[in-house]
Amino acid sequence: MPQKPRHVKRRRSRLVYVVPAIVVVVLIAGGALYVTGAFSSGGSLYFITSGLVGQTNTLNLTPGAITGSTSGESSTSGCPNPPGSVTSGLVYARINTTFGSIEVELFPAAAPQTVANFVNLSKSGFYDNLVWHRIVSGFVIQTGDPLTRNGGGNRSLWGTGGSSKTVPLETSASLHNYVCYLGMARSSDPNSGSSQFYVNLANNTSLDGQYTVFGRVVTGMNVVDELASVPVNSNNQPVNPVYMTSVTVLASGP
Repeated sequence: MPQKPRHVKRRRSRLVYVVPAIVVVVLIAGGALYVTGAFSSGGSLYFITSGLVGQTNTLNLTPGAITGSTSGESSTSGCPNPPGSVTSGLVYARINTTFGSIEVELFPAAAPQTVANFVNLSKSGFYDNLVWHRIVSGFVIQTGDPLTRNGGGNRSLWGTGGSSKTVPLETSASLHNYVCYLGMARSSDPNSGSSQFYVNLANNTSLDGQYTVFGRVVTGMNVVDELASVPVNSNNQPVNPVYMTSVTVLASGP
C-alpha cells in the first residue's frame, strides 16, 4: 500500500459459478479489482474478486446484496469439531488482536504446507500489527496483508499484498468452511495462497474445495464476533483500523 499504483485498465471476467450471464467489473481508486467468481449461499450472492499489484495477487471476498438472508449460521452458533482424521499432530497458535486473543488449532496433517507457512510467518513477526482489512458481517473477517501494517499506506491497495512465498491449494474432504474455521485466501490461481487468511463467520460451504481450510478457533470466538461488528466503509474496510497485533505459536493447546 505505500506507493500509488499506476493506472490499470479495467479487466472483465464472467461469473463462473452461479450467475454465468453476468459480467461485473469493480474498480477501486487506482487499483483494479476484477471478479473471478461468485457463489450463492443462504439467499446471498457473494462475489470473489482479486487484485494485482506487482508480483502479488491475493483474494478479496465481497458480498453482493440480493434479496434473502445472509449466508450460513451466526458465528455464535458454535464451532463444529474437526474429524479425527485431521487432528493428528495438531499445532496451536494464539492470534492477538485489538480486542483480545483468539486461540486456534492448526491441521498440519491435512494442510502441511499451509500450516508450515503460517507458523513460519508467525514466528518471523510477519503478522505483527496488520489490519483486519476485510470485514463482511455474516461471512468472513480477513487479515494477513503486509500492506496494512500499522493501518498506514494506501487503503485502495489493502487486500492486494502478501508474503514472498506461495503455497499450493491443499483440500481435504473432511474439512469444510464451517463457522470459526480458518481458510487461506488466494487469487484466481488455486496455488497462490500466501499470507492472507480468513475466519468464517458462517457455514460458507460453497467455498469448499476452492480454498485451503487449515485451522479453527478453539477459544475467542467472542473476539472474532467483536471484530466482525466494527463499522466498515463501502469497501468492507474498518473505518477505524482493528489489528492482529501478533501471532504466537504455542507448544500445546489452550
